[in-house]
Amino acid sequence: MHSLPVSSALQSMMVRIRRDLHQHPERSWHEEGTAASVMAELRALGLQPRRIAKTGVVVDIPGLRTRPLIALRADLDALPIHEETGLPFASQNPGLMHACAHDGHTAMALGAAALLLQDPPPVSVRILFQPAEEVAEGARAMVADGALADVAQIFGGHIDRHYPVGTIAVQAGAMNASTDMFFITVRGRDGHGARPHEALDAVVVGSLLVTALQTIVSREIDPAHPSVITVGSFHAGTAANVIAGQAELSGTIRAQHPDVRKHLHAALRRIASAIGLLHGAQIETRIVEGTPVLLNTPDMAALAREAAMQVCGPEQVVELRSVNMGGEDFAVYLENVAGAYVRFGGRAAGREGFPAHSSRFDFDESVLAFGAAYLAQVARVAAARLHSEVPQ
Repeated sequence: MHSLPVSSALQSMMVRIRRDLHQHPERSWHEEGTAASVMAELRALGLQPRRIAKTGVVVDIPGLRTRPLIALRADLDALPIHEETGLPFASQNPGLMHACAHDGHTAMALGAAALLLQDPPPVSVRILFQPAEEVAEGARAMVADGALADVAQIFGGHIDRHYPVGTIAVQAGAMNASTDMFFITVRGRDGHGARPHEALDAVVVGSLLVTALQTIVSREIDPAHPSVITVGSFHAGTAANVIAGQAELSGTIRAQHPDVRKHLHAALRRIASAIGLLHGAQIETRIVEGTPVLLNTPDMAALAREAAMQVCGPEQVVELRSVNMGGEDFAVYLENVAGAYVRFGGRAAGREGFPAHSSRFDFDESVLAFGAAYLAQVARVAAARLHSEVPQ
């Protein structure tokens, strides 16, 4: 049993909140009930929250100084997954599930609010409860709606089944990859399968594209920089004896370095164009940018590590065990202000094999205590530094 860094009363409160949210998941941009629950919990703490970015919530916790602010962020939305955990508090909304621990993140942030209220921090702390993280749109909407006004630094984290409870993973550099999508249309000429010379086969051209795109990462990118180009869909043709005149391909581009990200985009466009010229096909390439690379700068990683050690002890603060190619739109905040992102160990006994976005995903609820304590502590450490650096 872990020795929890918060009171049993606060832990019980966070477990109650987490389970209630887990039973009532809502998809991105539809977090009305979730936002209402968060507002009610914050008001019960004596705070004055406000709605922002459609279904988001922000609240300021008064400090000894009001400006500049330290921000903390949690996410609200669930996934379109039918839950199969068998938990007594399983989702009551068919086809929706908190399969990425956002219910836990929200409970942690509310717990951090309670901790910060016990003793005013050196500067005020703003907590962001963000919608639509799963579709990589919520952070940009929050920023556009003024969530970062007067904010100097922002901190957050994610529950992670790869680490035991009581562990916090933090490091300088990439914590998450960029997540871009590509869509390629190949236009040839349809025709009879018995007379290929009269057609321009979009299946052949598209197949060459699939193969050629795999050489970008393997032959153009430094192996020290993890990156991925995956073709996830290929649609063409209507019958066995008809040569397809059009093919549609789509996929994902992932990188852990901004310059590598740019190179992948340019190389994909170059190869698609060249294959079109080679076979006389018209090829249209569209890249939709998603989340940027999530990078912790060395100074912010050091600050986060200091706070984590104060909560968990030095031996429990680790670096990532493997490269994380998943995306996280917390990176959008870090394009605007300084900050850091960490991973909270939340391995649940008996459920180690069920990853995030799985219908059987769950986590050890003891992690809520460590997450809340860390968020409150990193806000205090960051606030104390700001307080000493900003002229009185």
